[in-house]
Amino acid sequence: MFDPREKVALFIDGANLYATAKSLGFDIDYRRLLKVFQTEGYLLRAYYYTALAEDQEYSSIRPLIDWLDYNGYKVVTKPTKEFFDASGRRKVKGNMDIELAVDAMETMEHVDHIVLFSGDGDFRRLVEAIQRRGRKVSVISTLSTQPPMIADELRRQADHFVDLATLVKKVGRDPAERPQRPVERNSDDDYEDDDYEL
Repeated sequence: MFDPREKVALFIDGANLYATAKSLGFDIDYRRLLKVFQTEGYLLRAYYYTALAEDQEYSSIRPLIDWLDYNGYKVVTKPTKEFFDASGRRKVKGNMDIELAVDAMETMEHVDHIVLFSGDGDFRRLVEAIQRRGRKVSVISTLSTQPPMIADELRRQADHFVDLATLVKKVGRDPAERPQRPVERNSDDDYEDDDYEL
């Protein structure tokens, strides 16, 4: 699927990839994921997109975002928007599709192959536009769940579809095998460390 001479860029829809991995019952090891694609070709850039709730003092995703930012990923975030629907229910919106699409269109002039980690059918037109410029597009999601996590129209449009289930051994991490991080504590503190482990 990959030519080692190709320049490759990864575009990761963070929320979509998280949901896909969870539906398959594993956690993504982002260090291993980066290494896999560094060996497949010349990895020019790896983008990770996610919306963050700005009003929360602590977000469970913040440690992951910070780690990605310092370890080879270009992290793109924006604050979530809170609103109330017609029936008065509180809703939170944090769609990153436009940011991902704009960056992919700008980056495609510098790469041969774009790898999209998402199953969102809204990206079909983006994939088609990139292909019209002579670039290959691979999409990574899964058909192994019920219902599948990838829209049929996106899978059909892609040059290559890779089922995330086939990559579990390469990019997955068993939650039981997470390394324990040393935690700095005052001598009179007595609490559990529940940080996101990387």
